[in-house]
Amino acid sequence: MKKIFAGIALAVVALTAAAQEDPIVMRIGGVPVTRSEFEYNYNKNNSEGVIDKKNVEEYAELFVNYKLKVLSALDNHLDTLTSYQKEFRTYRDQLIRPLLVPEGAKEKECKAYYDGMLARLEGKQLLQPAHILIRLPQDATEEQQAMAKAKIDSIHQALKDGADFAELAQTVSQDPGSAARGGMLPWIGPNQVVKEFEDVAYSLEVNEVSEPFLMPFGYDIVKLMGKKDLEPYEELHDMILKYLEGQGLENQLAQQVLDSIASQSNGEKTIEQILDEKTEEFCAKDSELKYLVQEYHDGLLLFEECNSRIWEPAAKDTLALTTYFKKNKKNYAWDEPRYRGMVYYCKDAADVKAVKKLVKKQPTDKWMETIRETFNKDSIMVRVERRIFKKGDNSNVDRLALKVKSAELKPVKAYPHIGIFGKVLKKGPAEWTDVSNQVVSDYQRLKEDEFVAELRKRYTVEIDKEALKTVNNH
Repeated sequence: MKKIFAGIALAVVALTAAAQEDPIVMRIGGVPVTRSEFEYNYNKNNSEGVIDKKNVEEYAELFVNYKLKVLSALDNHLDTLTSYQKEFRTYRDQLIRPLLVPEGAKEKECKAYYDGMLARLEGKQLLQPAHILIRLPQDATEEQQAMAKAKIDSIHQALKDGADFAELAQTVSQDPGSAARGGMLPWIGPNQVVKEFEDVAYSLEVNEVSEPFLMPFGYDIVKLMGKKDLEPYEELHDMILKYLEGQGLENQLAQQVLDSIASQSNGEKTIEQILDEKTEEFCAKDSELKYLVQEYHDGLLLFEECNSRIWEPAAKDTLALTTYFKKNKKNYAWDEPRYRGMVYYCKDAADVKAVKKLVKKQPTDKWMETIRETFNKDSIMVRVERRIFKKGDNSNVDRLALKVKSAELKPVKAYPHIGIFGKVLKKGPAEWTDVSNQVVSDYQRLKEDEFVAELRKRYTVEIDKEALKTVNNH
């Protein structure tokens, strides 16, 4: 009996110690948040470079609001959405798949690739050739062949007479890629080019120029610019690794591991199930990874919840936006007048008046279409810039609409005649669409605040202030 009580006591002590090591700093809707989770989020969002840093108490309130939205999303089963699951798994895979790669596997692949390079050389050196090519079509006539042969022979004679190979290649070679580099080609080894070219190149000494010869796609002259042994593995390691990684090496190795596990399960486990298990396994060992995965999980849910419930509906509710703007119009007052309308540039002087006369009869949202159909159908006769302009945005608007005497008229090239049409707004925007981005953003923020207030009533929030004091202080 004493042994049983001793065992229970030890278990209690262990649990107590664990709790002390990572105490719960808050509960949101009954869901506990440990100090380590809170610290991860707090430190990440208050690191160097963050402009609006918060103290622990301030951030705690923001964190609660964040978690409340996530909790609401879970209660609305947004984690079951196909779009959410697809995006989350894509991110999860980016984190987890590299961790599946066995230690030393990349190095093994790099070495195998190098050994393959060495084997393909068949004991030969690498060559760097330059060439001058005169192309022949596959169905070349005898006359075309004769003309090409005569041309390559004349080029060869010029080289024998002292012409510079690189200059001649730039001028006459019909291989545009290499011609621009004076005929230079990349380093080659055996079986990397057509046999006719390879045989000639390997027969040359450095700086030696070949006789003209026929290949499947034309007549060629080769100059051997250099030869070398393959560099030691150590020198090529980083280049090989970069190349293989660019070819998806890491994902290929991870997939091999996943396929092996799936095979050993005799079809009982899918790749997705294995990845889920591995995610749980790795997160249990690495708290940083655990909270990174959690952060993305929560962030996606928050976006889904806020976008569907708040942001998108608010942006589309023109009646509510109109009402909000009228109620808060003073918040959007301007220090200086602005001009709402268009400045336009015409090729013909007569079009300045014609454009103004035409748009006077049209609602604002039809201006651009009307000008396009009337003046720009066959060619661009009128160029238009339409928006709300503040002082300094456009020199022509400053001069003609806002009456800034120091501003200069600046016509657009080929469009020397300038016109304006619109209205000067002296006190501020006339309607919410004049400052739509700001109004929509402010209204969305209001609806989000209302949503958070509703969530705080729906879910209980408990903050352990004493435990919170130990954040980054233990």
